[in-house]
Amino acid sequence: MELTTKNYFVSSLILLFLFFVATIPFHPQGPGLISRKFDVTVARENHNPNITRFSDKLEEALFRASTKDKTVIITIVNKAYVEQYHDQYPTMFDIFLEGFWVGEETQSLLNHLLVVSMDQTAYNRCIFRRLNCYRLTTKGVDFGEEKLYMSEDFITMMWARTGFLLNVLKRGYNFIFTDTDVIWLRDPFPILKNFNETNDLLISTDRFKGNPRSTKNRINTGFYYVTSNNKTIALFETWYGRRTNSTGMKEQDVLEGLIAEGTATNKLGLTLRFLDTLYFSGFCRNSNDVRKVITVHANCCKTIGAKVSDLTKVIRDWKMFINQYSRDPVAYNISEFKWSVYDACRKSWKLPPPSS
Repeated sequence: MELTTKNYFVSSLILLFLFFVATIPFHPQGPGLISRKFDVTVARENHNPNITRFSDKLEEALFRASTKDKTVIITIVNKAYVEQYHDQYPTMFDIFLEGFWVGEETQSLLNHLLVVSMDQTAYNRCIFRRLNCYRLTTKGVDFGEEKLYMSEDFITMMWARTGFLLNVLKRGYNFIFTDTDVIWLRDPFPILKNFNETNDLLISTDRFKGNPRSTKNRINTGFYYVTSNNKTIALFETWYGRRTNSTGMKEQDVLEGLIAEGTATNKLGLTLRFLDTLYFSGFCRNSNDVRKVITVHANCCKTIGAKVSDLTKVIRDWKMFINQYSRDPVAYNISEFKWSVYDACRKSWKLPPPSS
């Protein structure tokens, strides 16, 4: 009787152990237990054995973030954008992400956002937030600290950005590029997709002149949508190639020159559309209809601290509008809505440069 009881007990332990082992996921490519970190390469190969591993980390990052039609939202950050500015809270990156949280139908867009980090601190912050992250390295250059508008380091960083985006286009990905000081209050894809049927490049403006085809519109490279094709790749190659002959000019000025002289349209054959500030607005010119505004850019502003201060007002104004408008859209008097005054940005142009 005693032996039978012991045998039963031992058998039960063996069965329990086998059940426990069977519930643990097993790595398909070798012995040992698989970690909880998601392996996109393995996932892709399980679905399609003909797909090989990614050629590099950028290819993997783009795949993670892209939509079905290979479109990615790209922003670029450095340490100055992800950490407090002079102990000021929130950070620029916090404000940027808050826009996706409070905007209309924008939360899911974070799945398609690729955050490109110019330094390790920014990359670590991105990983901590569980976003799609990529670490961009440039030998011999420290992009961690704030780069004051039009400083030599600022211009260098802007050209590094252009070179990276050229690489993205060459890999066959369309993208919306957005500066981190652009607040997304609504999903821009419906209107951009509608325009993009006949356009290669859709680009924001500081002050819209009324004609979406006029090259008199002053462009702003803080927000634009570009389709990957031979024409746009040729444009970015020409644009990036002029960096060595454009001393003292930021990349935006060089692109504006390519458009004004006809290289973009006449020589390379691109179709351009300049975006109306009614939808894609900024501090240079507000949208006059909050019911239609899609993005708000902290342009015409010099420092990170000023941008954070005034973009915080944008978030506050938006929340107040949504709260009042949602109660009774018919009765809401749109003429009563006014954007706050961006006084911090106006004063930023009179401030001395930050000490090193």
